[in-house]
Amino acid sequence: MVKHYYNFNIQKKHKGSIVLIGNFDGLHQGHQKLFKLAQSYKKKYNLNIGVINFDPMPKMFFNKKLKNFRLSNVEQKIKLLSKFKVDFVITKKFDKQFSKTKALNFIIEILNKKLNSKFIFVSNNFRFGNNREGNVNLLIENEKIYNYKVVKPKPLTKDKKIVSSSLIRNLLENGFLEKANKLLARNWTIEGTVQKGRQVGKKIGFPTCNIDIHDYVLAKPGVYAVRVLRKNNPKYLKGIANLGYRPTFNQKKILLEVHLFNFSGNLYSKLLSVEFLKFIRKEKKFKNVNQLRAQIKKDLNIAKKTK
Repeated sequence: MVKHYYNFNIQKKHKGSIVLIGNFDGLHQGHQKLFKLAQSYKKKYNLNIGVINFDPMPKMFFNKKLKNFRLSNVEQKIKLLSKFKVDFVITKKFDKQFSKTKALNFIIEILNKKLNSKFIFVSNNFRFGNNREGNVNLLIENEKIYNYKVVKPKPLTKDKKIVSSSLIRNLLENGFLEKANKLLARNWTIEGTVQKGRQVGKKIGFPTCNIDIHDYVLAKPGVYAVRVLRKNNPKYLKGIANLGYRPTFNQKKILLEVHLFNFSGNLYSKLLSVEFLKFIRKEKKFKNVNQLRAQIKKDLNIAKKTK
């Protein structure tokens, strides 16, 4: 399992490593290409691979209005990074004090003194330090002084578009789930704890698990075919989910409601991973509960056939 640090005071065995810096939100195919390249460096130079990322993401820290933005949470990132054979991850809390770090100080005090980085992997548009004053050129200018080498791989493109977290967010927001899943090379997933709701689903014959989506990106409101994992249980449960405001019931808060097939049991306070398989239809307001119930039956048939 990957070693997870919350500051730059790392163990001696992890110093002098290959370091990748970025948000790595979603850990999509573009990121995966980067980790493959890092693996080849690991093999060639016999070095560990480390990742520096930040929580909250700097963009969210500076723009407090930016609520629903993330593709993945910290725990999901750690699980995925261990699959990519990363040796350690530093999740640095991004706060006011850290945001004021001068770019040159970040190079000298952190990348050099604390980490003794040997290779630094960054994207071409990487910015760092107070007021985003540092860039890739500043890193390159200091290579020889602080004994590291900058690696900036070419971005991955698909259909003449750069594969990026922004592109995937855009696809999800517009209901192009299957395209987003292709670029992620897995099913987009929300992790959350089941909360007690208003029991509306139960009353109309379709009991649901209610999950607060917190700061995850808001995919197109509507109905989705999903499959669900419970913590410490490898067996998938198939189901259907409604992501939205439930206009038939005049709700104001965005909520993820999941109805599981062939399942009975209490899931309150349990952590679920909800994988989105197919976008079935957009959210709409029904005249009455009977109309809603009839539509849900149609949606269920589609969801049950989804692989």
